[in-house]
Amino acid sequence: MKSQKSGPQAVFTEGSTMRHVVVMTAAASVGLMAVFVVDLLSLLYVSRLGDPNLTAAVGFATQVLFFAVSINIGLSIAIGALVSRAIGAGNMHGARRLAASGLVHVTIVTGAATVAALVFRQDILVLFGARGEALDVASTYLAITLPPTIFLGLGIALGAILRAVGDATRAMYVTLAAAIVTAVLDPIFIFGFGLGVYGAAIVTIVSRFVLVVVGLWGAAVVHDLIRRPRLRAVLADIAPMLTIAVPAVLTNLATPVASAYAMRVFAQFGDPIVAAVAIIDRLSPVAFGVLFALSGSVGPIMGQNLGAKRFPRVRQVLTDSLAFAVVYVVAVSALLFLAAPLIVQLFGATGETARLVRFYCTWGGALWLFLGGIFVANAAFNNLGFAVLSTLFNWGRATLGVIPFVTLGAAHHGPDGGIVGLILGSAFFGVGAVIAAYVVTARLATHPEAR
Repeated sequence: MKSQKSGPQAVFTEGSTMRHVVVMTAAASVGLMAVFVVDLLSLLYVSRLGDPNLTAAVGFATQVLFFAVSINIGLSIAIGALVSRAIGAGNMHGARRLAASGLVHVTIVTGAATVAALVFRQDILVLFGARGEALDVASTYLAITLPPTIFLGLGIALGAILRAVGDATRAMYVTLAAAIVTAVLDPIFIFGFGLGVYGAAIVTIVSRFVLVVVGLWGAAVVHDLIRRPRLRAVLADIAPMLTIAVPAVLTNLATPVASAYAMRVFAQFGDPIVAAVAIIDRLSPVAFGVLFALSGSVGPIMGQNLGAKRFPRVRQVLTDSLAFAVVYVVAVSALLFLAAPLIVQLFGATGETARLVRFYCTWGGALWLFLGGIFVANAAFNNLGFAVLSTLFNWGRATLGVIPFVTLGAAHHGPDGGIVGLILGSAFFGVGAVIAAYVVTARLATHPEAR
């Protein structure tokens, strides 16, 4: 693709909506799945060190980092929505200004969140149920990996800007480049230099920096889509940014809150179960990561069509996205069930750790069927001007859909019951979110001023 100096076009307002959904999701999946696969490999390397406490430590640290990533994703949703709308409306000057302002906002918010997490990381880990050696290792791991979260935030935001302009390929390069760097350096630092868990943490710093470099090249150099930030514009753009970012961030924080509560419940069954949850947390994005890519990819498609006032196409994008999600989850669930023995063997899991991993491989697909519905509905809410609904459904699921179901399930049926509780709670809110998304798109078609 050649340079877009003359100005990007609203490419999603014409042609097959299903094709746009598939192409954007496929391209985004390559880079995103590469990151998830590398994260899984990192945990695999750590598990090969032969100490369940280390695997558990990475699991606890991942929960904390999950909060930081969720904030970054929420901010990127706002940037992507605003920039794609401006492009759809033919306002390239506004798109460049919003992109620049958004990156400044990301730096400030992510920096503040990172400092807070660093200061209170020990207390947060204890709250999650970490103790003993797992607590000490997780705390040190976070001391290394939290600071480069600022680079992660910028990298994710730059990827959103590239997707907003329709350049799925270069958006893929952002995460793919970081994943390749991690895949190459991880075994060198973990085993070659003998740094173990901390080697993996050091490599994280390098990969986050690569995200920013590749993202800036695509968004600023190739597409000329980022102007120099101006203080007046940065301040003026706070309002539209926060209108989407606040509910989007709150929406994304619901998932790590739910995961943190579930981790605390599972932690009472001991480090072998925590180690199993750590494996599941890294396995799930690899198996179902395309759903994450889908939710991030359909936003710009909806945003451009909304900006162009093509409301029937907006609704069709929703339908196509849900159909894609259902087919994908069913297919992957079958593969996960068949691969369960191999997964257990790869991680050297034994006893309760192996048993819970096998249980998840059998039934975990049902959870992601409903989560997929929530993800797609979130994309619609965030990009169509109803971001508050994302917040309501996600926090409803994180509280009413998790706390009572997981608590009661684990109390009566152990860790297996906790996982079943997650599935049942997600079912209620997944179905409700999809219904609400269709109501929203129908309302837009008849009352465009409603958003």
